[in-house]
Amino acid sequence: MQSTQSPSVTQLVDKLGLEPHVEGGYFKQTFKANADPVIHTAKGPRVTLTSIYYLLTAQSPIGHFHRNTSDIMHYFHGGDPITYYLIYPDGRLETKTLGSDVLSGHEFQFVVEGGVWKASTIETNQANGYGLIGEAVAPGFEYEDMQLAVREELINTFPQHKDIIKHLTRED
Repeated sequence: MQSTQSPSVTQLVDKLGLEPHVEGGYFKQTFKANADPVIHTAKGPRVTLTSIYYLLTAQSPIGHFHRNTSDIMHYFHGGDPITYYLIYPDGRLETKTLGSDVLSGHEFQFVVEGGVWKASTIETNQANGYGLIGEAVAPGFEYEDMQLAVREELINTFPQHKDIIKHLTRED
């Protein structure tokens, strides 16, 4: 018989082998493509694809602003909806929500192109206390391809988004 009760945060972290992530939340790399073929990038060769689990919790509800050089496809797996704030190089701000309620505008999946600043958050008073997603990164993820935002630098670049940047970046 299958359980209808959602797992707890502790159960998910333990069962999936998740670890704290530098941007906030928890993660685990679940796939890294073979090294042949590779994609040649400005920062060196990359495997074609990597994939992770990523978990935000009521205790760690923010994935702070950062950007990657690769495109990242995001997939909703379960729990509470996760809201994403995307700042494009032209200054445009877009908000998207990964979640299960498509009738309310949630999406099951969406892509964030390389070079776009992104942050994510969940409400801390929701039913499950967590949101679990998967990410597929192409070309494959390497830490040197990710840049965590420096609050003042991001505000200087996008002053029109000062309030959301202050809320979703760490203090310098």
